[in-house]
Amino acid sequence: MEWQLKKFNELTTTELYKIMKARVDVFVVEQNCPYPELDNHDQVSLHLFSEKEGIIVAYSRLIPKENIYDQASIGRVLVDKHHRGKDYAKKLMKKSIEVILDEWKENEIKIHGQEYLRKFYGSLGFKEISEVYLEDNIPHVDMILKVEEKILDK
Repeated sequence: MEWQLKKFNELTTTELYKIMKARVDVFVVEQNCPYPELDNHDQVSLHLFSEKEGIIVAYSRLIPKENIYDQASIGRVLVDKHHRGKDYAKKLMKKSIEVILDEWKENEIKIHGQEYLRKFYGSLGFKEISEVYLEDNIPHVDMILKVEEKILDK
């Protein structure tokens, strides 16, 4: 996969449109969950994505520490429904973690993941730090990855 990593102001209007469309398609339409997708965190974040034939196939938003959490964070993690089952999510998360740990030199990453993905995030070294709770009527759990616990087979 070829990755693009861009600040908000580096995104073209076409890239921004494709990213927002992918996020709304997955998190609002597919999950039938009306919520404010545009949350004013995009402007300070890095946007990691891969395209195939003009479609965003994998995307994550990397949020610097002291914006949502005290720690850096990875959010809006998605793989287009037509491209799932090809290990793209794992590749996306590994690249996301690599950027935060290696380029930002952070030692912790906190995520707010959907409960059904606990094992997936756990396989990347994240540990649960909260009970399961509902947000927008979807079960979530908070998890954290500490650099000394990082296990990535690059």
